[in-house]
Amino acid sequence: MLSTLLWISPRSIGNSFFEFASKTAAILMGVALGFDYLFPPTARDSALPFVLLAGSAVLAGVYNRTVHIGKHGPALVLLGAAAAMGLGAVAADSLAFTQLMDLGGWERQLLLLHHLAATALLGSGMLAMVFGHWYLVVPKLSIEPLKRLTGVYLAAVAFRALTIGVSLSVLPAAVEGVTWAGVATELMRDQGLFFWPRVIFGVAIPVILGLMTWSTVRIRHTQAATGLLYLVVVTLLFGEFFAKFLLFSVLVPV
Repeated sequence: MLSTLLWISPRSIGNSFFEFASKTAAILMGVALGFDYLFPPTARDSALPFVLLAGSAVLAGVYNRTVHIGKHGPALVLLGAAAAMGLGAVAADSLAFTQLMDLGGWERQLLLLHHLAATALLGSGMLAMVFGHWYLVVPKLSIEPLKRLTGVYLAAVAFRALTIGVSLSVLPAAVEGVTWAGVATELMRDQGLFFWPRVIFGVAIPVILGLMTWSTVRIRHTQAATGLLYLVVVTLLFGEFFAKFLLFSVLVPV
């Protein structure tokens, strides 16, 4: 959410949305930190992800107060730093969990690629949905920010689909004794109850809803666009849930 905020400006929208979005992001990071503290993962042997995410949450809070008083220059620096630390936390955490997969070399970075793509997709979808409500508060608000956020979301969907394709094409060649047919059988038949909902809810439906949102934004139908983005967030959560289940059950990031 913080990274997606960088694509729009409070100078043209007003400060209130940026205050709300940054506060929401800080709260969500706080919830994640709470769960991490209560249920520490055994795969991670470093506190770096926790520290980075805590730093991102603190910077998001400072950014919130800075944008509130209209200091847009310093606020932009704080926002960039908060987003960078948050993405750094995701990256550090992903690298700690690569031991889940029997991979060597550059293929170990697949989990990092998947988690960054999931972060981009969930964050952009959530932020676009929240921003759709601002047209109820400011009816004369320009349509360009929502159009830009919808474009960012569609790019994130494409990135997420690409990561799935990379995994399915690279993993059989990277792991000794694993064949393309074996991966296909395991995922599409044996784990089909989870794989197909992952593809449908995590990629197919979000693409369709994203294109429908783009069409409604072009004709300035903001209420319809916001409703579609609600559905986007729900389907993405289901899709990523199934993705995580498959990661821990068959050790394949999709």
